[in-house]
Amino acid sequence: MGERILLTGATGYVGGRLAPMLLDAGHRVVCLVRDPSKLDGIPWSDRVEVVRGDVLDASTLDRAVEGIDTIYYLVHSIGATGDFSESDRTAAVNIAVAAERAGVSRIIYLGGIVPPETEEPSKHLASRAEVGQILLDAPVPAVVLQAGVIIGSG
Repeated sequence: MGERILLTGATGYVGGRLAPMLLDAGHRVVCLVRDPSKLDGIPWSDRVEVVRGDVLDASTLDRAVEGIDTIYYLVHSIGATGDFSESDRTAAVNIAVAAERAGVSRIIYLGGIVPPETEEPSKHLASRAEVGQILLDAPVPAVVLQAGVIIGSG
């Protein structure tokens, strides 16, 4: 059987398309969600383990990362109230600390394309880059993928 994978951001566009691909590849998928009802009616939701939690609440992460091999980190706080950069920073540190404590093998993060150093990034892209750097600097090996605007059905 494949790896045990924690998928954060499963209710988002990329996460919702990644989950069935991971399942079809033979992996056991655990979805960390703030509101499990958001997975109601999703065709693949009966094939995953759902853990209620929030990357902004470190106390909810130990249970979620227990026995996990790989974390797909697909969350960001741009739609949240308050300073999304601070929220993104806190969430990244929380997941990195929990991953290290649990012995997770790697973290895969999907961020955004950061402009060259000669250009000033938007606050949003600067936050995405900071999250990537936090994860790269953490003890658990990380892969940081950078994507431009993602366009697809739905």
